Amino acid sequence: MLAEIITIGDEILIGQIVDTNSAWMAKELNKIGLAVKQITSVSDDAAHIISALDAAQKRADVILITGGLGPTKDDITKLTLSKYFNMPLIQDKATLDHINSIFVRLNRPMIEANIKQADVPNGCKVIKNTNGTAPCMWFEQDGKIIVSMPGVPFEMMYLMQEEIIPRIKAAFKLPFIVHQTILTAGLGESFLAQEIIEIEDHLPTHIKLAYLPKLGQVRLRLSGVGNDEKLLKNEIAAVAEQIIAKIVNYVVVADDIALEKAILDKMKVRNLTLSTAESCTGGYISHLITQHAGSSAVFAGGAVVYSYDLKESVLGVKHETLTTFGAVSEQTVKEMAKGAILHFKTDYAIAVSGIAGPDGGMPDKPVGTVWIAIASKQRIVAKLFNFGSKRIQNIERSATAAFTLLLNLLKQDVD
Repeated sequence: MLAEIITIGDEILIGQIVDTNSAWMAKELNKIGLAVKQITSVSDDAAHIISALDAAQKRADVILITGGLGPTKDDITKLTLSKYFNMPLIQDKATLDHINSIFVRLNRPMIEANIKQADVPNGCKVIKNTNGTAPCMWFEQDGKIIVSMPGVPFEMMYLMQEEIIPRIKAAFKLPFIVHQTILTAGLGESFLAQEIIEIEDHLPTHIKLAYLPKLGQVRLRLSGVGNDEKLLKNEIAAVAEQIIAKIVNYVVVADDIALEKAILDKMKVRNLTLSTAESCTGGYISHLITQHAGSSAVFAGGAVVYSYDLKESVLGVKHETLTTFGAVSEQTVKEMAKGAILHFKTDYAIAVSGIAGPDGGMPDKPVGTVWIAIASKQRIVAKLFNFGSKRIQNIERSATAAFTLLLNLLKQDVD
């Protein structure tokens, strides 16, 4: 069984909004054993919508559409579906009553555009949207299911969880889809592939391995499809154990979580605390840490110190160190890390200083030069990196490299 997702709206195609709906929907469908074949974004244009629907019906059994159901003239999805299925629009009394109740509650008058939202193609199943005025519409044609939902995320999510997914599960006998992710850091995907080539070559046909690289880290995702969930989970777990044993030095965690979250979890178990001293990353490392709930159990705080004065006054970096070696140096970054340990009273500290670019480079320190230090109360390690000329990538790579160095130091301290 296959599904396809179609998102409708010019705002997606011009980059005004990011299509987060499709990613969320794909995850939810995967949980019930319904694989997504394709995700398509189309403009608010009837011909484009019809073309996407025609193509989707050749590939998928379930087609989920979001967007274009608002009360304004640019929202043409409902009218297009009416013509596509040859179902004239009629007013649905239950939908009209629901819309009216919302406007009564808000003490606002209903205008013609709001009333027209109760019009639906005659022949579709109308599913009440309890969180908005645009109804959800369910069509069945030639054994296919086509569902049109509003694009507002919280409206779509509620409809999916409470209405659409239960109905899909009732309509089809679906297999189980099981995933196991292994997060690795410190080795590129081609080298990882070489290390586990024999394991990958002997995978059964119903289990696949995917490589998902991201700036210094690679997620290995094992995916399997079958009718016996317990057996499938055991098979994938056995393969995951083989892979982990082969590349153990590069494995962060056997879970689909962010690198910094894996580190936070490891530190929390050991009751360890962490602080940061950031220059070129401008607080990005702290942001990655604090986006995770419960990070305060580990993360005490940090400082963003660009200038010499702040490096000296906040972290205690020596003036002579800065004038002799410069801000982007092994000596400075080590003193930054030591200062963070001392002033923020933590067990570990990350310090980063570099030239993110696009300007500021020098012959001996070109753009992309970054020094990173990781300190504990007992020792400190520092490493030089040369990333490249792109500012955003340099900042992201610096964060990943810092977390990887911290992870390695934590492993060594345990050993």
